[in-house]
Amino acid sequence: MSITGTLRKYGAAAALAAATAVAAPAFAAPAQAAPAQAAELPYGQDVSNWQPTHDWAASGAEFGIVKATQGLHFKDKTFARHWQELDKHGVVRGAYHFGHPKNDPVAEADFFLSVVESQPAKKGDLLALDLETTDGKSAEHVNKWAKTFMERVKAKTGVTPLFYSGFNFADKYGEGLAEYPLWVAHYGKAKGTVGLPADWKSWAIHQYSESPVDQNVSSLTLDQLRSLGRS
Repeated sequence: MSITGTLRKYGAAAALAAATAVAAPAFAAPAQAAPAQAAELPYGQDVSNWQPTHDWAASGAEFGIVKATQGLHFKDKTFARHWQELDKHGVVRGAYHFGHPKNDPVAEADFFLSVVESQPAKKGDLLALDLETTDGKSAEHVNKWAKTFMERVKAKTGVTPLFYSGFNFADKYGEGLAEYPLWVAHYGKAKGTVGLPADWKSWAIHQYSESPVDQNVSSLTLDQLRSLGRS
């Protein structure tokens, strides 16, 4: 994936062709980890149907976030398998939805939750909105769309969803979303040294590489990550 364009490959396109305001976390995450500390940060990976047989047992990941849905109709066919494998190997797990601002945000949120909730849930499961495209909509529209989506997820589950995007996209479209934990892709920065877009004061997860799979570190402990998930 490339943060100069769409960060994540569109699962739906491939299939056709072949987030009430919420409270910020009680803890204060560091804005930036010093390079010497980066190796100590919890390590995670995120995958989708592009990695259908990903070996979580051998991954070294302490947390994993997997694609569940996109838009109004695409269900990632590997979601159930990844979800179960993460649980089997004791990895802190999360599910994400790839959003399309051209659609109704409430409908997309409900679709996402219908797929996630079709699988067994447990305490600490994370939820996330992946927003990387405007669908030709204005910054105001995209920003309002994201707020509505995440408010819906929060209202229906009690979970404060993470907001994922590339640094530049989040900086342009993320004003007023700092109450949502930031999962930011910035490949030009060493792991754990990412800057802060828009009005975020801290980051939760830094996606620092896409090779050989999407790789992440968290500024939070594993227990703090779980505290963002299901109670």
